[in-house]
Amino acid sequence: MKRVLLLVGSLAGWLLMSAAQAAAPGITSTGATAATFALTASPAYISQPDGQTVYSWGYGCTTAPPAAAFAPATSTTPFCNPMQIPGPTLVVTEGQTVNVRLTNSLPASAGNTSILFPGFNVSTSCTAASATGVQGLLTCEATPGGTVTYTFTASSPGTRAYYSGTQGDLQIEMGLYGAIIVLPSTSNANYPTVCGTLAGGGLPVANPGNNRSAQATWGEGDFRLAAAAYDHPDTCYDREYLFQFSEMDPNIHLQALAQVTAAGNCTAGAVGCSLNVPTEPYHPVYFMINGRSMPDDMDSNYAAQYQHQPYNGNPHMHPGELVLLRIIGQGRWQHPFHEHGNHVRILARDGNLILSSANVSYPTSANTTVSAAGLAGPLLFTTTTTPGLAMDGIFYWTGKGLNWDAYAHNPASSDPLATLTCTPDANGYNTGAPAAVNYFEWCQDHNKPLQAKPFGDVAAGGPVTLPDPNLFTNGAWYGGSPYLGPNATVRATGPTGTTPPSGTIANPPTSEAGFAFMWHSHNEREITTNNIFPGGMLMMMLVDSREFVIDESN
Repeated sequence: MKRVLLLVGSLAGWLLMSAAQAAAPGITSTGATAATFALTASPAYISQPDGQTVYSWGYGCTTAPPAAAFAPATSTTPFCNPMQIPGPTLVVTEGQTVNVRLTNSLPASAGNTSILFPGFNVSTSCTAASATGVQGLLTCEATPGGTVTYTFTASSPGTRAYYSGTQGDLQIEMGLYGAIIVLPSTSNANYPTVCGTLAGGGLPVANPGNNRSAQATWGEGDFRLAAAAYDHPDTCYDREYLFQFSEMDPNIHLQALAQVTAAGNCTAGAVGCSLNVPTEPYHPVYFMINGRSMPDDMDSNYAAQYQHQPYNGNPHMHPGELVLLRIIGQGRWQHPFHEHGNHVRILARDGNLILSSANVSYPTSANTTVSAAGLAGPLLFTTTTTPGLAMDGIFYWTGKGLNWDAYAHNPASSDPLATLTCTPDANGYNTGAPAAVNYFEWCQDHNKPLQAKPFGDVAAGGPVTLPDPNLFTNGAWYGGSPYLGPNATVRATGPTGTTPPSGTIANPPTSEAGFAFMWHSHNEREITTNNIFPGGMLMMMLVDSREFVIDESN
């Protein structure tokens, strides 16, 4: 328990010092009816928090935008280098024809390479005039220096993986994998113009329009790729994040590098111009989210220090928001990832909605109703991914059940950041003033502060007793209390307090402060980096109060 408290306090403080968010960054095509991407498979080195750089292979862009545009909008200069891990997230729309032209820029001794797109009916020709490929076991493969084009129709929405179909035990391990997101088409007759209730899972009313009103009122942009994940009213959401889980055995990468170096500039197909890298026994020591290990995964997207690892893992939300999690298992191991704060309601697996046999009535924009099958996905304590498995799910947190106000929104307070009005409806939620605070935040306890009479480190009259500060780390790494609302640690410590306040000069507790829920692998080894704790598959979900503007553009 002591170690967990130390970890939560340390990482919460670290996260408060970082202003970088995540969203679901990727590249999209400029074509309306056809999406065209030019990718290359290339070698490069990726970095790890222990200071190591690891020789790897990855997919990247052969040409920079405008041939492919970045999505969503970002104030940080985005990039898509010739090699990145994971590969570029391809964002397309339901019904589009997708063309992916792959160039094999791997060392000649690495041999052929390819891409598989599970869930789509892919056509390709190894004998086309523009192709220099050969038919492999699973698909057409690009020979060293050659190209091949894969064509398919984005037939249905959802999140799916793509990865190498050539010598997968080596090439996927080396980093040849990525994600494709298919957005629902607004022209589809089943596209939800009005979101209904999530009848099958006990989730609140799914109406992102109300949260969009609040976001607009507080000056927040809309960084969703779409308003709904699928052609179904129960799949509307307010924010979204893509997480790809993978692992890495550096011994395999070292052997690949040694053999590539020994082969030199050999001629493909010549005697000795091939690799024989054993992939067993398998002993991974790096466990990554979107190609980075903690704490690197909480740095910004497109950070200059990660030229080949552009995507982060740093989710933020406001209470009551529905957060779409796009999750993919990339690699060879199963990863039981646990999202603290609430279970995740699964909407779909591998782009397939999990539907019930019973129909539910949903409102439409014309004040009528339509009948459609309700969702029947499970609530998961851990979103366990097996290799290649993709799933979409909804996470939400409202503050219900705490018996104290999560953010000290007391209208009588002298603190201007603590006067937001949250009026409970008959069920205790804020549904009447969406622009004022958080739509569907739990309001029933909004006049119950953490400490009614703060004194030092011990509550005197409040419903929560602060823990012994000796159980926590010192300095800016610790939030100061289990409550991280606006100016919370200043109030909590008081004039005689000994616990230092959270934040830094750049991010003091009076600006950004939220509930930091640790999200991590439940395989304890996977929250280490090269056997050093903490690290690996670990990040924080920061639930910010409405007055903090979540800026997903950086």
